[in-house]
Amino acid sequence: MANFYTDNSDLKFVFSHPLMKKIVELKEQNFRDYGQFDYAPSDVDDAIDSYDKVMEIIGEICGETLAPNAEQVDHDGPVCEGGRVTYAAGTAENQRVLTQAGVYGMSLPRQYGGLNFSMVPYVMSAELIARADAGFANIWGLQDCAETIHEFGSEELKEEFLPRINAGETCSMDLTEPDAGSDLQAVMLKAEWCEERGMWLLNGVKRFITNGDAQIKLVLARSEEGTKDGRGLSYFVHDQRWGGVTVRRIENKLGIKGSPTCELVFKNAPAKLVGERKLGLIKYVMSLMNGARLGVGAQSVGISEAAYREAYKYAQERRQFGKAIIDFPAVYEMLGVMKAKLQASRAILYETTRFVDVYKAYSLISQERNLTPEERKEFKLYSKWADMFTPVLKMMASEYCNQNAYDAIQIHGGSGFMKEYPVERIYRDARITTIYEGTSQLQTVAAIRYVTTGAYLAKIREYEQIEVDPRFAAQKAKLVAMTEQFEQACALVTSKDASYIDFHARRLVEMAAHIIMSYLLIFDAAKSEDFVASARIYTAKAAAWNMERYQYIADFCPEDIESFK
Repeated sequence: MANFYTDNSDLKFVFSHPLMKKIVELKEQNFRDYGQFDYAPSDVDDAIDSYDKVMEIIGEICGETLAPNAEQVDHDGPVCEGGRVTYAAGTAENQRVLTQAGVYGMSLPRQYGGLNFSMVPYVMSAELIARADAGFANIWGLQDCAETIHEFGSEELKEEFLPRINAGETCSMDLTEPDAGSDLQAVMLKAEWCEERGMWLLNGVKRFITNGDAQIKLVLARSEEGTKDGRGLSYFVHDQRWGGVTVRRIENKLGIKGSPTCELVFKNAPAKLVGERKLGLIKYVMSLMNGARLGVGAQSVGISEAAYREAYKYAQERRQFGKAIIDFPAVYEMLGVMKAKLQASRAILYETTRFVDVYKAYSLISQERNLTPEERKEFKLYSKWADMFTPVLKMMASEYCNQNAYDAIQIHGGSGFMKEYPVERIYRDARITTIYEGTSQLQTVAAIRYVTTGAYLAKIREYEQIEVDPRFAAQKAKLVAMTEQFEQACALVTSKDASYIDFHARRLVEMAAHIIMSYLLIFDAAKSEDFVASARIYTAKAAAWNMERYQYIADFCPEDIESFK
């Protein structure tokens, strides 16, 4: 039987990270649920064992149900009739099997029917599902909406909606509009209080809404009359059973076809306020978007895994000139770089997730009691690291996902261009990852401030202080030199004006990312032989990539910016 968890030792390795003990202890709060719920763990090892067993269940579902359904789902897609969406048969089966397995809501508290898992296994589940079917990963990942309700909603909203999401009811986050894409401050869907009904009524149009006909919807709307910026926006939850929202159409997309992307019409659609007025974009959506970017990082790694496996399998089977093409240097070098990019992406995915886990745990604890001075310090530190790493993860993992999908087709040659092989679908599915939940260009905008403030450099220096396995002394020396080079590049750029910094921002962010991801791979390689080759390959490639960026910055004439306009 195919199992996408047990066939990948990289994933179980994640649970052995030293920080997992702290994460579990914070999440379980001294294992207070033990004895109250029959599935609550008694200690750290018990919790990790539960993570492992649930991942096995999800891995089997991915291998036995989702992956076999993927091609037909891609072909059939969802349909829209009478203002409602019907999933493709395979999508409906995927949803049914995962719901019956009881794995929805795994990160939410047990009192609402969740498993109270940390973010690490939740993100891992997203990676597994994306490897099987990237389109369905969007439907699965939108349970992030439950996190927002749990974190910011009233107790009444939690009791009303969280058990339903944990039971498999679908979600969507309705943000963008025809005239408000990345610039969410321009959202104009109107929210008005109706005294007679004791609810808010929503009117307007939303566009490019993933899983748009979901049963439970989080909607960004303008609640403050006369406003035009983010300060007039609030966040609302709408229940499909209340009526008032219809699907105008499903977009005909290049990829992720199983996930319906909809244009929606709101006509006096009843809704309830989440949290406080005016904080919809400023606080709640930004929190949700960070979670969504983590999800796209996981989706990207899952697609990369699928692309690499298809390429490796084909290279072993395809024979030319009397031998398998995997024996040709041009092919095995390409495969080695693909795997290095995949494992580097996975390394930063789970490093980021661990940071998110710790700060989220402290955030929830702070709602019950005051944090100690030491806890407050850690909360701020891990929150900062999560904010620093999230845009880099999203950008790098999605870019590598696209590159690996591209190379997978190249290894297949002409066959990869045909629909008989999964890489054609994987290639189309990959393309969206650098675009939605903030393009790679917007991730650069989010990350560059951590370059100019020296935050990435400080984190790199922390990694530099960690003793590495003597086998990687040469790689460590290379990374120390690359760090000096990065520092020099930052000095060259930040000595100029803001427009010059913006122009070179992506080069600087990528230089930092290459160093960070190299360190993470070296740390993993010290503990498992599975990462040794990738650590060496990636560090060597990173040095070359950074040299290219440094040289371009060093030789660049500021006046040449005008040539690009």
